[in-house]
Amino acid sequence: MTTDSKTDTDESARVAVAGATGYIGARLVPRLVSAGYRVRCLVRSPRKLADRPWASEPHVEIVTVDLDDAAATATALRGCTALVYLVHGMMSAGRDYADRDRDMARTVAGAARDAGVGRIIYLGGLGSHETGLSEHLASRREVEEVLAASGVPVTVFRAAMIIGSGSASFEILRYLTERLPVMITPKWVSTPCQPIAVRNVLHYLIACLAVPETAGRTLEIGGPDVVSYADLIQLMAAARGLPRRRIVPVPLFTPRISSLWIHLVTPVDAAIARPLAEGLRNPVVVTDPSAATLMPQPLLSVKEAIALALAMEARSDVESVWTAAGPIPGDPDWAGGKVFEDRRERFVAASPLAVFAAVATLGGRRGWYRYNRLWLTRGILDRLIGGPGWQRMRRHPTQLAWGDAVGFWRVAAIEPPKGLTLRAEMRVPGDAILEFRIEPGRGPDGRDGATVVQTARFRPRGLLGLLYWYSVAPFHGPVFAGLIDGIAQAAVTPEPVPAPAT
Repeated sequence: MTTDSKTDTDESARVAVAGATGYIGARLVPRLVSAGYRVRCLVRSPRKLADRPWASEPHVEIVTVDLDDAAATATALRGCTALVYLVHGMMSAGRDYADRDRDMARTVAGAARDAGVGRIIYLGGLGSHETGLSEHLASRREVEEVLAASGVPVTVFRAAMIIGSGSASFEILRYLTERLPVMITPKWVSTPCQPIAVRNVLHYLIACLAVPETAGRTLEIGGPDVVSYADLIQLMAAARGLPRRRIVPVPLFTPRISSLWIHLVTPVDAAIARPLAEGLRNPVVVTDPSAATLMPQPLLSVKEAIALALAMEARSDVESVWTAAGPIPGDPDWAGGKVFEDRRERFVAASPLAVFAAVATLGGRRGWYRYNRLWLTRGILDRLIGGPGWQRMRRHPTQLAWGDAVGFWRVAAIEPPKGLTLRAEMRVPGDAILEFRIEPGRGPDGRDGATVVQTARFRPRGLLGLLYWYSVAPFHGPVFAGLIDGIAQAAVTPEPVPAPAT
């Protein structure tokens, strides 16, 4: 069986996917549909899926549900033959993610039992208890146990690093390799691991549904290569056409120091980097090849997987990215308190659609059009104090959807071609919004075009917020004027975009 073609699946089989907006889930759903399954996506924020081409497929249902609500979850799961459980709280719950993961897994597993779901499929992590699992991997084991305790048959897949465009692990590997010709690294750089390509993971998640022998089993999955993390760095360097990296392991790097270093050098937040870094000390190698025997498929080598991921990025054909996970706060309530505002307006001799297209490329290859060094400096300062910085990967260079990350902003509202609202996720003592509204109209000379209104709002939080606003106010004139001027110019002379992958 492959994930790219229809199978002889019973068309009444309905598979629920919890975590359909995440990195794996967003790729899994369309492949399940292609394999002949009906899919019910259980999501907290359905707007995250609004732009997905498969969201309107007749065999796809999108159900809004809070997975902490047992009764609502059981209702959402009724009629489903299987549940693929891909929820992980590490993105949103900080240091309490392990407790949250355990509690949610217990609630969802109980709801699956009450709804009559036939089996649960869970993607966990490789690693042996004998080596002293990291908190991250131990949490994954705990979730496995909680799911199994419900009485519903569980198929557990345990994987090491998943190599694919847009994954957090892949981003860490790529940025460290590209930016550091010489690396002082922790001892874990020599730890053996068995990475697997994301397409091979997706195959296993789907193929197991048609293989009864996988029910109630724990299956280890990996690619054909066992390598060290130092080997991975050198393979990435070769794929990027870079000289070999000099790697100097030292025993002084703690997981905390490693995560802070990853945070500064890569787009991955320290809160995410720390549990990942802690897990790197554990050897993660397949010891039982049952999965490959039960569900055979061509397995990509590490070199092939890296090359494919880089090619997908180069073609702007990235299906999902790690930054999409986690909750998205709504617009702040601007009632009450002092709100500072910077409002600018420009008429552009271009259609509203062209103006919106120029707005939608923010944070991509052209950055923020003007004064990119100032934007970069602000991003670096944000990284130094624990914020996301400005370098988070975009899923597509010209297309945006609700919830997408744009530098240190996130899309809070979008209505093409009328407007876009970005909410700041940078570390600031207050609430910040950057809004663009676009209206058709005529210029002073009678030409048809559109007027773009750019508004930045900031509500300070206490004295520190006031001091922050006044300290950055001198830069707002050139930065915000340059931003709207750049948008106006780009709308008239759009940049060519690479053709999508075929």
